[in-house]
Amino acid sequence: MNDAELVERINELVEEEHRLERAHVGEGLGEDDTARMRSLEVALDQCWDLLRQRRARRDAGQDPDDAAVRPPQEVENYQQ
Repeated sequence: MNDAELVERINELVEEEHRLERAHVGEGLGEDDTARMRSLEVALDQCWDLLRQRRARRDAGQDPDDAAVRPPQEVENYQQ
């Protein structure tokens, strides 16, 4: 997946998040929608991480295509 495809995927995931939120304004998310929201958050974190990896590799003169999606438990446990 190249950078443009990653950005497009990020936008799609964000739009789905927004649709879920708009559909439940004033009420809580149900169990299924809560699970979907969590999976969207993880997918977004993975996409952003992959995009950052690609950019860092490119900036370092390395091949951005060598970047790989990291597992959810890794991207979800980053320290800020």
